[in-house]
Amino acid sequence: MDSETEPDARADGDAAGYCATGAPAAPAAPVAVTPGQPVADCVLCGEPSEHPADAPGAPLCALCEWQQAQRGACSG
Repeated sequence: MDSETEPDARADGDAAGYCATGAPAAPAAPVAVTPGQPVADCVLCGEPSEHPADAPGAPLCALCEWQQAQRGACSG
């Protein structure tokens, strides 16, 4: 009997199969800060972020946000 094997996703150069962890979550819509509105401080470094003070969640400044993305990126 012939046994069929599934092709390796990496064999054709497609890294999507290698790093796939499920469907990616849709990014939250950015909330614009209006002039005069207080901005939230970054929860990691304390610098002012680009998010309004009343935005839900843990606000990060642009640098910390980039560093968090680098830490979470697929390093395969």
